[in-house]
Amino acid sequence: MKPVKVGVIGVGYLGKFHAEKYAELPEAELVGIVDVNHERAREVSRQFDVPAFNNYKKILGKVDAVSIVVPTNLHHDIAKELLKSGVDVLVEKPMTATIKEADDLVAMAKSKKCILQVGHLERFNAAVLALEGIFKKPLFIESHRLAPFKERGTEVDVILDIMIHDIDIILNIVGAPVTSIQAVGVPVVSTGKNDIANVRLEFETGCIANVTASRISAKEMRKIRIFQQDAYLSIDYAAQKVEVYKKIDSSEQHESPQITYEQINIQQGDSLKEEIKSFLRSVQSRNVPEVPGEQGRNVLKVALEIVEQIEAKKAAMKI
Repeated sequence: MKPVKVGVIGVGYLGKFHAEKYAELPEAELVGIVDVNHERAREVSRQFDVPAFNNYKKILGKVDAVSIVVPTNLHHDIAKELLKSGVDVLVEKPMTATIKEADDLVAMAKSKKCILQVGHLERFNAAVLALEGIFKKPLFIESHRLAPFKERGTEVDVILDIMIHDIDIILNIVGAPVTSIQAVGVPVVSTGKNDIANVRLEFETGCIANVTASRISAKEMRKIRIFQQDAYLSIDYAAQKVEVYKKIDSSEQHESPQITYEQINIQQGDSLKEEIKSFLRSVQSRNVPEVPGEQGRNVLKVALEIVEQIEAKKAAMKI
C-alpha cells in the first residue's frame, strides 16, 4: 500500500512532534508543513527536508491527509476547508471552539466520506490500552491531572486545555450519558481563564467521577483510579504504569474475602506515534477512527457545559 501523503498545519511546540512522527513512519510521506510564522516554518522545513507554506490552502492537491495543530479558534475554518476538498483530517483537541462548529465538521466529514479524528492523546497511552476489556461498569472514578504553569495553551480554560483528556477517557470508560455536573474553578495567573478546576460528573448508570485539573501546580501528576464491583484499577499516565486490586471470594463461609494485587507489565509506548499510526490506518482502510469526530464532539459538549457552569457560579458570586 502506498504511503499516505500528509501535511502538518501549525508546527509550533506540538505540531513539530506531529511532523516528526510522520517523517519517521513508513506508511506516511510528509510532503509539506504550514505555519504563519515564516521563521518557524523554514526551521521545521529544513529539519524534515520538506516544503514550507504560510497558507494552508497552498497544500490542497498535494496531500491526502493532514494534522491540524493550530489554536482552537482556527480549527473549524481550516478543517472544514480541507474536508470540503476531500482531505482526511486529524484535528487536535479541543475539537472546535463551539458545539455548532463541531457539528458542522462532523456533517462535512460524513458528506465528503472523509476521516475525521480528534487528537485525544491519552486514548493511545500504553497504560490505557493495556486495560482494554478490563473495565466493567465502573461505580466511581477519580482523576488528577496537575501541571506547572506554561504559557502554551492558556488561550483556553484549564478544562479545555488539560481536563478534557480525562473527560474523554471517563466518557469512553463509562459509556453512558452524563446526567449531572457540579463544577468549581478559579483563575489564578491567567486573565479570565480558569487555571484550576474540580468537577463531579454523574452518569445514567449511577457512576460518579470526581475530576481535578490544575495548570499551576508545583509538580506534575497524571493519574486516574477506577473502582468497580470486582476491582480497583490505578493508572499512572506519565509512568505508563497500571495496578490492579481484585477481590477473591473465599470458599469458606467464615473467611474474609482475599485481595490480590497485580502490576501489569507494560511495554512503554509513544502515545503520539500510536495516535498518528491509528489515523493513518483509518485513512488507508477507510475504517472509523479510534476517536471519531462524533466522540470528540461529545467530549467538547461536556467540557463546555463545565466551563459554562463555573462561569455562571462566578458571576453569581461576583468573582
